[in-house]
Amino acid sequence: MKYLGLAIITLAITFSGCSSDTKSTTAKDSLTDTITHATPNAADKTATTKKHPDEVEIRALIVTTLNWANSEHVVGLLPAIVKDSICIGFDLNKVNQTAEALKKTGLFADEFTENYKHIMQTLDEKIRSNKFEKWNVSELPTFTFANDVNPWCSCQDNYSWENVDIADLKINGNKATANWNWGKLPDNVDPSWKKFAMPFRAVKEGDQWKIAYLNGFDYKESVQMLPLSSK
Repeated sequence: MKYLGLAIITLAITFSGCSSDTKSTTAKDSLTDTITHATPNAADKTATTKKHPDEVEIRALIVTTLNWANSEHVVGLLPAIVKDSICIGFDLNKVNQTAEALKKTGLFADEFTENYKHIMQTLDEKIRSNKFEKWNVSELPTFTFANDVNPWCSCQDNYSWENVDIADLKINGNKATANWNWGKLPDNVDPSWKKFAMPFRAVKEGDQWKIAYLNGFDYKESVQMLPLSSK
């Protein structure tokens, strides 16, 4: 996969506010119980495969999440407090507002929002205590979270979100793990597109599956300072 730099996207994530008109949506609303697989020929949508209802809903959940994360409704993740172009910490009140906005989408489990807050609280503490190199907000962050890649997909470039499919699904009670990928692709695409697979977890809250974990929000990875040679 040929990646493009995302400094502009990273800064957009940093300074975008939480959208007040984020519309609540559910994975059930996005797809029917019969999955129509995207194909290289957009007109050919006849191939359908019957799936177990939970598999249908979990696949629909990740597709809906990725579409939302790349829409005008996505929320800002890095509410930096800036002095003389330098990030001196994060506005944790806005972090909490972002977490609430994520809950209102109906897509994210409490586990996911609490993990996001934990990431931001740790980054705030490390920046304020000078454990991290100072971050000039006109440049990429000095930490790994939301840095040069889209944290929602852990990618710098993407195929159609509607093409996304899931594999290696394992369900244990109200918990599920799987990998999402780009689904069916034309034969002539770069092999890396077909090898791409990103882990995620979902949990069932009430009668609805919700995102519990995305790779780009891994806590241990997100709170690391970048080596000087990586900046």
